[in-house]
Amino acid sequence: MKNLLVPTAMDGVRIELGDITQHNIKQLKLLNQVIFPVSYNDKFYKDVLDVGDLAKLAFFNDIVVGAVCCRIDNSKGKRRLYIMTLGCLAPYRRHGVGTVLLNHVFKICEADKNITAIFLHVQVNNQSALDFYMKFGFEIVQTESHYYKRIEPSDAYVLEKKLENCAGATFNGKP
Repeated sequence: MKNLLVPTAMDGVRIELGDITQHNIKQLKLLNQVIFPVSYNDKFYKDVLDVGDLAKLAFFNDIVVGAVCCRIDNSKGKRRLYIMTLGCLAPYRRHGVGTVLLNHVFKICEADKNITAIFLHVQVNNQSALDFYMKFGFEIVQTESHYYKRIEPSDAYVLEKKLENCAGATFNGKP
């Protein structure tokens, strides 16, 4: 079931977000295999089915082209949102799909005032992803050596956007 119609600047283009269900989880798995150089195990997909609004498929004119999967991290005495995956098929990049997905994440954080930050890992050589997240106010806070297994480079940056009590945080994509 699709929901959350998002108007776009392009005439005739609809970007919608839909729930991930038992009936379309294989579409998410296929998307992730195409978009990411990392393979996710069956437990990842089983867990995604239980996170509700923290995981969404993105539809571009009714075609599944992207997804976001998050979880709440309650470590170090803080409640943070971790973006496990956020991606879009290459032909649909730069058409607003990633922005719609990330704005969905921001709305989750806006509704839960206890979330103090959003964070994720990005492979150190993925400049387009780094540029995308930095445009929304994320900063590199750490480098994790050998984060990835079986892919090169194996290092990842940890990117974070602080939302301390949501004071001064913006959720419209403008830092």
